[in-house]
Amino acid sequence: MGNNFFNDNWVIAPSSTDGRDGLGPLFNAQSCSSCHFRDGRAQPPADTDDPERGLLIRLSVRDGDGTAPHPIYGGQLQDRSIPDVPVEGSFEITYTEQPGTYDDGTPYSLAVPTYTLRDADGRPLGDDVLFSPRVAPAMFGVGLLELVPEEDVVAAADPDDADGDGVSGRPALVADPEGGDEVLGRFGWKAVEPTVEDQNASAFRAAIGVTTDIRPEQPCTDQQPECLAAATGGEPEVDDQKLSRVTFYTRTLAVPARRAVGETDTDRGESVFAEIGCASCHTAELSTGASDVAEALDDQVIRPYTDLLLHDMGDGLADGRPEGAADGSEWRTPPLWGIGLVETVNRHTRFLHDGRARGLEEAVLWHGGEAAGAQERFRALPADDRRALLAFLESL
Repeated sequence: MGNNFFNDNWVIAPSSTDGRDGLGPLFNAQSCSSCHFRDGRAQPPADTDDPERGLLIRLSVRDGDGTAPHPIYGGQLQDRSIPDVPVEGSFEITYTEQPGTYDDGTPYSLAVPTYTLRDADGRPLGDDVLFSPRVAPAMFGVGLLELVPEEDVVAAADPDDADGDGVSGRPALVADPEGGDEVLGRFGWKAVEPTVEDQNASAFRAAIGVTTDIRPEQPCTDQQPECLAAATGGEPEVDDQKLSRVTFYTRTLAVPARRAVGETDTDRGESVFAEIGCASCHTAELSTGASDVAEALDDQVIRPYTDLLLHDMGDGLADGRPEGAADGSEWRTPPLWGIGLVETVNRHTRFLHDGRARGLEEAVLWHGGEAAGAQERFRALPADDRRALLAFLESL
């Protein structure tokens, strides 16, 4: 049932299909799988006519010392809408090649993206808008990451770089949605959501425009009267049982097994990965705590290659948009498990938070900030060691 609700399209209310109506009024996609196709990773659109719905734009504006949702468009730019409700706008991506050279003289090139955001009339949104492009990540393994004990994640943090290795990850402490003390943010590119259920509810509202008891507001601001006046599919549009089933489904999606284990290149690549410092953030092994959801999640040793911490990734990857506990250059370390199957499952090789990297090699070369040392050591490697490291990543 959870899989069914994840994959099927939502429809406009009112409808005879009252269990799935309430799409919009503003939205980016009609189903979860529109972005997370085959539960996998999305890519940026190839051009303005590309039907892919896997990249979205988060929005905010400066508000004193902090930020606030955009006064007209809210927290996310929705480029689709139901009839009689104006869309919010659109975006265009252009790329400029940035050449570079390895220490051995081998050339490479990175694609630097430039985003142009326009309102429904084609006018630029304005220089005061803070925005962050995000591709939809793969869904598997999230239930395991949810169960890594918070104290283990916090214990691995080194916010002041006390050991002097240049890496200073810190936990993303966010407000508990149920009230009370701060809790660890784990999900989303900047770790703003503490649980899988919170992440699912936020995505239902922002990307599809359907409400839950956790996120009961329609994706409309008070500057959008047509959106506010549109019919709804009930209050909420996704009841607790449906949300629970989708959450159970996403929590229990299995992680794909590694391949090519024990081969010469992958074994050497695994050693190089650790030697040049990649494992300082992409922690190979964690353990889960007790689960009241499924025995398969309970007390497991997992190998996600993430520390679930925020790290400053430098100006090259910065979006300049603070969110939750993260500032404009910080990102949660993404897990690497399954990364070698993206091409097989999703028929592309686009990586990083906005899909700018056209392969794993470019993804490594984009690393800066706390990862600058590891990136420089990668650039200095002999070609055979570079190939071995990439072979290791392809085996995950």
